Amino acid sequence: MKALTNRIGKRRLLATAIATLASGAAWADGQVTGQLVSDSTGAPLQGAQVRIEALNLNAVTGRDGRFYLRDVDAGEYLLEVNYLGSNVQREKIQVEDDQTLVRNLRLSDGAMETLVIRGQAGSLNKSLNLQRTADNIVSAVSSNAIGQFPDTNVSEALQRLPGLSIERDQGEGRYVRIRGMGPDYNAVTVNGVSLPSPDSGRRAVALDVIPSDLLETLVVSKTVTPDMDANALGGSIDIRSLSAFDRDGAFYRVTAEGSYNDLTEETSPKFAVTGSNQFSVGEGRDNFGVALGGSWQDRSFGSHNVETGGAWDFEDGASLEEAEQRLYRITRERSGLTLNLDYKPSDSTDLYWRTLYSEFTDSEIRLANVIEFEEATAEGAAGVVKVERELKDREETQEILSTSLGGSTRLDQWTVDYQVALSESSENEPVHIAGAVFSGADAFDAVSYSGTRKPLFSAPSDYYAPESYELDEVEVASSGTEDESESFRLDFSRDGRLGQNPVQLKFGMKHMDRHKTDDVTIWVYEDFEEAGATGDALLLTGYAGEEPDYNLGRLGAHIDTAPVWETIAPLSADDYFSEEDSRIEDFDIQETVSAAYLMGRIDVGNLRVLGGVRYEETEFEASGSRLSDGDFSDTEAANEYDHVLPSLQMRYLISDKTQVRAAWTNTLVRPIFEQLAPNYIIDEDEAEFGNPALEPLESSNIDVGIEHYMGYASMVSAYVFYKDIDHFIYQTDLAGQGEYADFDEAVTFANGDAAELRGVELAFTKRFNQLPTPFNGFLIGANGTFTDSDATLSYSDDGDTAQRDTVLPSQSEWTGNFSLGYEADQFSVRLAANYKSEYLLEVTDPSDEQYDVFVDEQVQLDLSARYFITEGIQLVFEAVNLTDEPYYAYVNQPAYNAQYEEYGMTWKLGLNITNF
Repeated sequence: MKALTNRIGKRRLLATAIATLASGAAWADGQVTGQLVSDSTGAPLQGAQVRIEALNLNAVTGRDGRFYLRDVDAGEYLLEVNYLGSNVQREKIQVEDDQTLVRNLRLSDGAMETLVIRGQAGSLNKSLNLQRTADNIVSAVSSNAIGQFPDTNVSEALQRLPGLSIERDQGEGRYVRIRGMGPDYNAVTVNGVSLPSPDSGRRAVALDVIPSDLLETLVVSKTVTPDMDANALGGSIDIRSLSAFDRDGAFYRVTAEGSYNDLTEETSPKFAVTGSNQFSVGEGRDNFGVALGGSWQDRSFGSHNVETGGAWDFEDGASLEEAEQRLYRITRERSGLTLNLDYKPSDSTDLYWRTLYSEFTDSEIRLANVIEFEEATAEGAAGVVKVERELKDREETQEILSTSLGGSTRLDQWTVDYQVALSESSENEPVHIAGAVFSGADAFDAVSYSGTRKPLFSAPSDYYAPESYELDEVEVASSGTEDESESFRLDFSRDGRLGQNPVQLKFGMKHMDRHKTDDVTIWVYEDFEEAGATGDALLLTGYAGEEPDYNLGRLGAHIDTAPVWETIAPLSADDYFSEEDSRIEDFDIQETVSAAYLMGRIDVGNLRVLGGVRYEETEFEASGSRLSDGDFSDTEAANEYDHVLPSLQMRYLISDKTQVRAAWTNTLVRPIFEQLAPNYIIDEDEAEFGNPALEPLESSNIDVGIEHYMGYASMVSAYVFYKDIDHFIYQTDLAGQGEYADFDEAVTFANGDAAELRGVELAFTKRFNQLPTPFNGFLIGANGTFTDSDATLSYSDDGDTAQRDTVLPSQSEWTGNFSLGYEADQFSVRLAANYKSEYLLEVTDPSDEQYDVFVDEQVQLDLSARYFITEGIQLVFEAVNLTDEPYYAYVNQPAYNAQYEEYGMTWKLGLNITNF
C-alpha cells in the first residue's frame, strides 16, 4: 500500500510539473539578448557562456555570437561572460517585466589579440570553447585549425581529434572511425542534414570527396541527444560550412598551392577562394549575409603494391599460393562549391539557405601481374607459375550535394525551428576497361620469391617478355549508384523554471525518405581467335609500352589502353553482354525513417541534467535479382521495425575550470545496403546471397569523464566509455544447415548475439603563454585512446553450429596523436604524428581465425610551416608522410603479407591571402 501511495505521489508530482511547464504560470516575462564579439577584431565569439548567477540562468553564444536568456524576473542582476582564455567579464543589467533587454558585449583581454585568434592556439581555443559548453560530449575543429595541418579533405582534418582515426585509400584519408567503431557505424551530416553515401553498397560516407577549404567547423558528437538522429553507434560528424555571420563584415581568403609527389615525380596544383559579407536589407542593419566559396585540386600521384590477399597455405609451415604485383597511376580532381545565405528579417526570426556541392573524380590506371603457383611454394624455393598480365583503366566520379532551407522563430517563451532538406550522393563509372587480361601461353619455371612481408619475385627472362603473353579476355564495364535523401523536421522548445531551477522542454519530429539504387553493366570479350583475330595480333607485343619503374621488383612492360579499345571496337557489344555479371549486382532500396522525441533539461545549482526519449520507425523495401542455375527471376523484400531510445546526460561544474560528465545513451545502426540487397546466386551446390531480414545493430552506451580547462588553449581530459552491442552483423556460411543442408557453400550475412566495446580516451593540450618570450610561443597537443572489444561469430561445422570469439572490425586497440607547435609574430611551425595500432580488416573464413586479415600499425608524420610576408599574405610549406609510411595488411601473423603498398612523400608550397 505504501509503494502504491509513493507511485501515485510521484505521478501527481510529474503531472503537476508538466502542467506548470505547459501553462506557463511559472514562466517570467523578461528577456536578455545580445551579441558577444572580440574587442580586438569585432568577430563574433561562439561557445562562450553568458550567465546570470543569481538565477542560475545560462546561455551559450551561437556561431554568430548571439545569446538569449529568457524568463528573467524583473530586477537588477550581474551578467557574467566566461570565455576560455579570457578573464571573466561582468556588468550590471536592469531587466523589466515584458521587456527584452538588448545588451551587446565586447570581450576585451590581451590574450584575444588578432594573431592569437588566427593562429594555432586561437583556433584550438575556439574549438575548446565549443566542447566545454556543449550539453553532450563533443570534439571540434575549426577552419583555422584545419589550415594548420597539411590536410586535404574532411577525413584527414578529423584524424587529429581524440578518439578518431581514419582509413586511407591510396594514402589519402577516406573514412573516419570514432572510438573504435568502423565508418559504417557513424552518422555524417552537413549543416545538420543527413548525408547519404556515394559508395554503392555502403552507408559510410567517403569524406575524401569534400575539400577542407570550404568548411568553418567540424563537430563530432560522441554522445547523441534525443533531438539528434539515432544512427550513430560510434558517433555523429557534422560538417558546418561558412556563414557570413561567422565573422565581422567582409571576409575573403585565397589559397594557391603546388604539391610534388616523390614516388611519381608529379607536380599538382590547387586553388581555393572563400568570402563572405553582410548587407542591410529593408529596415534591418547588416541583417543579410552571403558566404560563398570554391575549391579545385588536380593531384597526380601513384602507389606500388604487392599483395597475396591472404593466399597462404599454413598446413606445413607457410607456403604461398597466389600473389599480385600492382602499379597504380592516379589522378584525383577534387572540386567543391558552397553558397550560404542568412537573413534576419526581424529580431525574432533567423532564416537560412545552405548548399554544399562536391565533385571527386578518380582516374586510375592499374597494371598487375597475377601470379598463381601450381603448388604452394615456400620462400626461397623455385616453383612453376601461371601468370596473367592485367590492365585496368577507369574513371570514377563521386558527387555530393546537400541543400537545406530553414530557420528559427522565437515566439514569446517558445522557439520553433524548422528545416526542409535534400541530399544527393552518386558514384558513376562510365564505360571503361575493368580488366584486360593477357595470359601466359605456357607456365613459367624456376619462379621464386624472397620475403614474406614484402615478397620480391625472381623469374626467368621470358617471364617479362611481351611475346610470352596473349590477349585472353577484356572486361568492359559501366556502373552508377545514386543515393537520395529528402527530409523535413520541426522542433519546439520552451525555457522556464521548475521551482527555482531553470528548465527547457523540447520536442519535435523528423521524417526522411531515402532511395538508393545500384546499376552495373558488364561486357566480357573473349575467344578472339573465333572472332577472326590472328595469334600474332593478340600478342602483348602489340599493346606493350615502356617498362615502368617499380620499387617492389620488376613488373614488365606497360600495357597501353588505346590498342585494347582498337581490338574490341569492330566487335558487336551485344554478343558479349554478360547478363549474369550485370544483373546480379543491381538493386533498388527505399528506406523511410519517421522519428519523434521528447527531451528536457534542468539546471540544479552546478548540475545540468538532460534526458529524454526518441522513437524511430523504419520501413524498408528492396528489389533485386535471383540467378538459380542459369535462370533469372526478380526478387522483392520488405521489413519494418521500430525503436524506443531513452537517454540521460549530466554535466557537473566542480569549478569554473573543471567539470565532470556522464551519459547513458541508446543508438542503432541499420545494416549496409550490400548486406540487405535481396540478390541471390545459386550454382548447383554453391550459393551467395544477401539478407533483407537482418536486424539493425543496437547499442547501449555509457560515457563518464572529466575535463579540466587550464586557460587559453589548454585543457586535459579523461573519459571511459562502454558499448553493449546487440545484433552484430558478420559474414557467415550456412552450408550444411536448414535449406542449405546439401550445399558445399552458402555465404550470406547474419546477426550475432552481442558484442562489447570498452575504452579510455585521454587528451591534453597546453599553450605555454605564461613563459617568457620566446618560449611562450610553444604549443603541445596529445591524445590517446585505448579500446578493447569482444564479438562472437557463428558458423557451420559439418552441419552443426559452432562459434568463435573475435574483435570488432576496424577497431584499433590504440590510436593517438601528438603535435608540437610554435608560433611567433611572423611565423609558425607544427610537427604532427598520427598513430593507430593494428585492426581487424576482414574475416575471410568464420571457421578459421588464422585467415583473418589485419591491418598493421601505422605512424604518419606531417610538417607544416607558415610565414607572414605581410599581415594578410602568408607563405605555406607542408610535408606529408615524412617517414614514407606504407600500408600493410597481413594474415595469420605480421610476417605474412595480405597487402603491402607504398605511396612516397608529398611536398607542398602555397600562398594564402586573407583580410584578417
